[in-house]
Amino acid sequence: MSETNSAPFLTAKRYYSGFDLAHDTYNAISVASDGKVYYVLSSESLERGGQMYVYDPETDKTQFIADLTEVCGEKDKKTIPQGKSHVRFYERNGTLYFVTHVGVYELIDGMERLPENVPEGYGLYPGGHILSYELATGAVNDLAVAPDGEGLITMALDRDRGHLYTLTWPLGRLLHYDLNTGKLTSAGLTCGRGEAGTVGNDYRVICRSMFVDSGDGTLYLSTAEGDILAYQPDSATLRNVADVDLRLDYFGQYDPTRPGSMGYNWRKIFWHDSEQVAYGVHGNSGYLFRFNPRQPTLELVDRIASEPSKRSGMFDQFSYGYLGFQPGADGETIYYLTGGPIYQDGKRLKGEDHIARGAAKGLENLHLITYSIRNRHYQDHGPVFYADGTRPTYVNSVAIGHNGVVYTLARFEHAGTEIQDLVKIPNPFAEV
Repeated sequence: MSETNSAPFLTAKRYYSGFDLAHDTYNAISVASDGKVYYVLSSESLERGGQMYVYDPETDKTQFIADLTEVCGEKDKKTIPQGKSHVRFYERNGTLYFVTHVGVYELIDGMERLPENVPEGYGLYPGGHILSYELATGAVNDLAVAPDGEGLITMALDRDRGHLYTLTWPLGRLLHYDLNTGKLTSAGLTCGRGEAGTVGNDYRVICRSMFVDSGDGTLYLSTAEGDILAYQPDSATLRNVADVDLRLDYFGQYDPTRPGSMGYNWRKIFWHDSEQVAYGVHGNSGYLFRFNPRQPTLELVDRIASEPSKRSGMFDQFSYGYLGFQPGADGETIYYLTGGPIYQDGKRLKGEDHIARGAAKGLENLHLITYSIRNRHYQDHGPVFYADGTRPTYVNSVAIGHNGVVYTLARFEHAGTEIQDLVKIPNPFAEV
């Protein structure tokens, strides 16, 4: 932090929710209509699954809601637990919807895979669940389970029509759950054999973000090859969108058959109702783009990487790029938590050249970026530090409170152990 004393920075407040096994969580934090912040702390333990919590800004307190394994009805089954949720909470008619994911992996051929060999006395992972949480009553309902013991890693919700979509891990199968009828439909594989495939052959990293066109209800997702897929629920058909793709020189060059990056996938994307288009970010390059599925066209808008990253010309250190990308309450301001290089004695700290999974190649600062869609105005609000000068790391989520306060989940040290838990960043537009 010493090198930033002369430059603006933001001071974040960290919270300990009470879960000393809390591991890295991706996406799973949202602000609901009641103004409270709902989040999941992930677990890599065989003994305890992921934990769901809520933070109340009025009282400045966190509260435990549920153990994911328990609400999935698997508490006493001695199977690999529901260790994670890696999706945002999607609200519809006072109910939050989300899915669960496996948190315990087996290292096979040097890669983290769905466990095939489990410790004595344990059963295989039973599959990820589709869950709902009723804001008024606090009831958690188990709606459906993924077939073939796969986890659930990506989700989108058509609020108007009541259709929930999710991608399985490791195969990358698209599942469609109809909230009106309770019917679960498989639309098939979306990307080779996903992250269960053979490296150099049918391995493909799975898309981590999808969106629904609110006009006609079509679901859109991307592939590591840079294709854009469209799913139409009425006909249950999955197709390539013709005449548009993500294979742009500005995004970089990738071999989609090899791990270590998201390839040409978009990293995060959302539907913008007032313009009837989608805004997304490509993770490694930090380019904001605008996708109009009805023409179809895709155009670059701006590079929204941090100022130090733009000056250095380098990608961020997290090999997949960052998931902390979301519109604020006004629907017009994008908030983006991304990386920025650290300099020591005038030299940029350099990480590893390549890693074979989604992780940080090296240490970097966390920066809060905002971008006004209406005014096309980019602003880097500076790096984020804790009060003791240490850095939030492994940040792959963001939620914006009704008062403009920014929430995320980040690593920090608690009682001598590194955990990941709730972090609050002050409203970057508040008057000091």
